[in-house]
Amino acid sequence: MQKLPSSSSCYVCGRENPISLKLEFYINDEGNVISEFCLDEVYAGYPGMVHGGNIAAILDETAGRALTTDDPDRFMVTSELKVKYLKPVPTNTPLVVVGKVVKKRGRTAVGSSEIRTKEGMVLASGEAFFVEVPEQFGDRENLEDSGWKVYPDD
Repeated sequence: MQKLPSSSSCYVCGRENPISLKLEFYINDEGNVISEFCLDEVYAGYPGMVHGGNIAAILDETAGRALTTDDPDRFMVTSELKVKYLKPVPTNTPLVVVGKVVKKRGRTAVGSSEIRTKEGMVLASGEAFFVEVPEQFGDRENLEDSGWKVYPDD
C-alpha cells in the first residue's frame, strides 16, 4: 500500500501534535484510502465510546483523503458533512476507516467514508462535499518545510 502524506499539526493525522489522533493513511489495492487505528479512552465521550466529534473528524478527513489519491498535494476543504452514527464506536479497540470517491467535478468533489470493526461491521458512515482550496492559500512550493510530508512508519 502507498502511504499518503500527513501534516505536522493536523488534529486527525498530525505527527507532531500532542493531542492528534495520529491516523496514518494509505491507498489500498482498490484505490480507496484506509487507516487502521485504535483510540485511547482520552478520546471518549461516554466511557468506552469514542466521542461523536472525533468520529466526525475521522470520517471527514478520510473522505477528503480519498479525493486526493491521484494528487496528495491537492487541498480541498469541507463544505458539508453528513454523518450517520450507526453503533457506538468503542475505545481501545482496533478499527478501520475506509474512504472512497463518490464523484469529482472541477473544483468540487464528494467523498464517503466508513468506520468499521476489523470484522467489517460498519459503526459510522459519512458523506462529505468538498471545494478545492484556491492556489493563493498556502505555500505549495515548500509543503515539506511546512510539515506536509510522508512520515516514516512507526
